[in-house]
Amino acid sequence: MDRREPPLLIVDGANVVGSVPDGWWRDRRGAAERLRDRLVAGPVPEGGPFEVVLVVEGEARGVESVPGVRVEEAPGSGDDLIVELSRNAGGRPCVVVTADRELRRRVGEHGARCVGPRALRGD
Repeated sequence: MDRREPPLLIVDGANVVGSVPDGWWRDRRGAAERLRDRLVAGPVPEGGPFEVVLVVEGEARGVESVPGVRVEEAPGSGDDLIVELSRNAGGRPCVVVTADRELRRRVGEHGARCVGPRALRGD
């Protein structure tokens, strides 16, 4: 592991977007783009700065990466891609943002720390 690499912050886009009932279901891709833009601005959980990866799936596919946030499209399950990314973190610290209990368990097996969606809202 290159010690200069920042910790990895993996955001479960579907779970975080779905945590706020703001009409996201009418435009899933637009909601994912708004989340991506909020991630650029912060706040981030304690332990940053991070390399930020936003995982999108389904109708949210097509969101472009921007400086500060890499967007990864899940070919199938977003959860499976998040587990793969945490497993391949190369020993560097990894934080996963999700409220999904099963996903928390799965990434925890690979040493990832989990925080809920509120960690991104700063409340």
